[in-house]
Amino acid sequence: MEKRLFKRRQKLGKYRIEKRLAVTNFASVFEAYDTILGVRVALKIPHKPTEGEKFPEEFKKEVRVAARLDHPHILPVKDASFIDDHFVIVTPLGLETLASRMGFRLATGKILDLTAQMLEAVAHAHALKVIHCDIKPENFILFPDYELRLADFGIANIALRTVKASGSGTLGYLAPEQAMGRPGYRSDVFSLGLIIYRMLTGKLPEWPFTWPGPGYDKLRQRVPAEFVAFVKKAIDVTPNKRFANAGTMLAEFERILPRTQAWLSKTRRRRSPESNGPTWHEVRWRQFRRRYGKKLEVRFNCKKCHGPVAESMQACPWCGTSGKFLDGETKFPAECPRCRRGSKLDWNYCAWCYGAKFEDASEKQYADKRYTAKCTNSRCSRKQLMPHMRYCPWCRTKVRKRWKLAEGSSCGRCGNDVLTEFWGWCPWCAGHLGS
Repeated sequence: MEKRLFKRRQKLGKYRIEKRLAVTNFASVFEAYDTILGVRVALKIPHKPTEGEKFPEEFKKEVRVAARLDHPHILPVKDASFIDDHFVIVTPLGLETLASRMGFRLATGKILDLTAQMLEAVAHAHALKVIHCDIKPENFILFPDYELRLADFGIANIALRTVKASGSGTLGYLAPEQAMGRPGYRSDVFSLGLIIYRMLTGKLPEWPFTWPGPGYDKLRQRVPAEFVAFVKKAIDVTPNKRFANAGTMLAEFERILPRTQAWLSKTRRRRSPESNGPTWHEVRWRQFRRRYGKKLEVRFNCKKCHGPVAESMQACPWCGTSGKFLDGETKFPAECPRCRRGSKLDWNYCAWCYGAKFEDASEKQYADKRYTAKCTNSRCSRKQLMPHMRYCPWCRTKVRKRWKLAEGSSCGRCGNDVLTEFWGWCPWCAGHLGS
């Protein structure tokens, strides 16, 4: 199959392509803007069939299967149609995949919450005799408030009377019997168990899946023996020794969850016998928020270390993580499709990352008391800048101003003020402050 090439800002019916999110052997997924409804969506577009190759029925089947599975934790299909000779599946746009989030440490309590959502989604599919066959972190999409939705039923098997043999799936999370062409409900159970194991240990067991697997000691430290046994049963190499389906797995999870949560609470108290109060990091973060939270608009947390960060920061000043490290929702009325940071409705460009002009910028001008500086470009139409902007939102000129902070000292790398009393890294250039 030929991969379809789309340029950024290219129009496809009423949709404007913003960027490509993922590519598989069969399709590409894009972030797009619905120019009629004014919302951002995800577009799944199958690759173009080569000469003599028919359009894969799996994609039509995916739409029909998803239409049957009405559940809060299953990604709904908003629309599916041919647009300019392309078959396009339209779904809501999430924040990131579970795979992306698993690149950062997850608290055990959060893992339990995500596990419940995963099991509820797959249990609903199994109740309707649908086997997903490709359960993996990349197919779980995260939305605000850690709401999880299962996507990609393109290779799902509908088990009405018999289950058709299939070798489809992703090898890393594939059950052994599915790799041999004999998928079943227990195959999805196995894949779910591997995801839970990896979230808790950071390790992915591999064939021949001997027990205990890699990271077993960490597993035992994070959850009680009863939960370890639950995970062990889910990833047993012998299908008949696993849970029969996601429904029975969910029932067992709900049975042991209260005792698991009680064990976690008791373990936390035992590990800090001197005090039931906040940790040293939490005290430090609280002091920082009290002194600088309002001034710097600290409304986010770092995904890796959970320290308090601001939307204007390019890196976490507590652990040095850069890129997509912000955990939280912008308070701005809109957001940049590239960096996901906030923007105002009348901005022509993103103030935090360099990119193309916003086509949907409002002609109405909005005042804001946060505008405290001026753009140096003499041809700039409005010139107004907020603290720590990297680019002028009106003309895209690089901001050269060195931003100052009360009680701050200059970063030797970028010249902006930093708070060495609290920070180990410069949040404006990601430079280490100890070097």
